[in-house]
Amino acid sequence: MATPPRLEDTFLANENDRLFTANPGIVVGQEAWWRDHYNWLLESGYQLRPRYHPDWTRPWAGIDGFYLDFEQGQRKPRHNIIDAVRTSDSTFVTLKQIYPMDNHLNDQEVEINEFLMSEPLASDPRNHSVKIVDVLSVPDEENWKIIVMPFLRTFDSPYFATFGETIAFFKQIIEFLQLLHENRIAHRDCCHGNMMMDASALYHQAWHPVDINKRRDWKGRVTHTTRTNRPVKYFYIDYGMSRKYKPGDVALELPMQGNDKTAPEHQPENYDTPCDPFPTDIYYLGNLIRQDFVLKYYGFEFMEDLVSDMTHKDPLKRPKIDEVVARFVKIRGSLSTRKLRSRTTRRKEVGIVTFFRLGAHYARTARFILTRKPAIPDPV
Repeated sequence: MATPPRLEDTFLANENDRLFTANPGIVVGQEAWWRDHYNWLLESGYQLRPRYHPDWTRPWAGIDGFYLDFEQGQRKPRHNIIDAVRTSDSTFVTLKQIYPMDNHLNDQEVEINEFLMSEPLASDPRNHSVKIVDVLSVPDEENWKIIVMPFLRTFDSPYFATFGETIAFFKQIIEFLQLLHENRIAHRDCCHGNMMMDASALYHQAWHPVDINKRRDWKGRVTHTTRTNRPVKYFYIDYGMSRKYKPGDVALELPMQGNDKTAPEHQPENYDTPCDPFPTDIYYLGNLIRQDFVLKYYGFEFMEDLVSDMTHKDPLKRPKIDEVVARFVKIRGSLSTRKLRSRTTRRKEVGIVTFFRLGAHYARTARFILTRKPAIPDPV
C-alpha cells in the first residue's frame, strides 16, 4: 500500500505550486534536478533541451504570450524521465533516474536489463526489451544512476491502420512475455504505459517529447506513414517493479499496483495476500488487448475468447504463457489476407470520416499489394 506523504514533502509541493503560479512555466520542483545537473550531463555526452540550461530565461517573459505556446515552456509530466541529445552523434535518447527505494524494487531494473541483453537472450528474435545504452553514476547522489535508452514512442501512436498491423503488435508483445517467463522474470507492470515502439522509420520529422504529435522544433505537426509501409519493432520498458526468480524459488509477492490497477488479486481486500505475479502478467497483457483493441475498435471478435481467459477473475484459471502463444498462433492462422488488410475502424469514429478514409485506405492497399508488402508487417 502507498505510504502517506511526509509533511515536509507536502509543504515543498505546495511551495512549488505557489512559485509556478506566480511565474508560469518556470523550472521548479523535481524538474529542477535536471537543470542542476545540466553541465554534468553535458560533460557525460548528453545535452538537455534549452529549457534546462542553468542560464535559461523564459522567452515569453515581458511579452504578451502564454508559456505553453512556446517550445521552451513544455514540461515533462514524469520528472524522473527526460529526453536528451547524445552529443557524439546527435541521436535522441531518453534518460531515466534510478534511485534507492525503501522496497528495493529498483535494484533489479539495471540487472534484469543487462541479463536480457546478454547472450543467448540478446540474439533471441523474441527479445523485445528496451536496450540500456549507457549507465551514469550521479556524482552528488549516493547510489543514484541515470540509465540511457533509445528515444521511443508509445505503441499506439499513430493509430493502427489494418488488422495485420495489430497482429504484428500482438505477436511481439506475447512472444516477449514468453521469453521473460521462460527465464523466471515477472514484469509486473506490462501495461499500456510500458509498451513502446521504435517509430523512427514511420515519421518524417522528429517529434516533441511532450506533445508527440508536434515537431521537435515546435513548427507544426509531424507526418507519418503506416506500419505496413515501414514495419516497426515494439519494446517493453521499465523493470522498476520486475522480479527475477532463481530456479526453485516460490514466486509469491504482495500486491503492488502499476499502470493497470484492475487485476482482481490486487484489489484492496487482497493487499495482505501474497500472490503469484506470473498470472498477473497474463492478466495485464490480456487487459491491454481488451482495452486498447477489443473495446476501442470494431472487428476484434477473434481475440475475445483468448482475452476473456487471460483476464479470468481467478488467477489459477488463466492460461500460462505457452498456451497463450499456441492459441494466438492458431488465431493468426485463421485470419484471411482480406481480413488482415482490412482497415481498423475506431468505435468513436464518425461515419463521414470513415467514408473518406476508406478511399485512401483502398489506394494504399492496392499499392502495398502491387509492391508485395506483407499483410502482417515484419520489422525483420
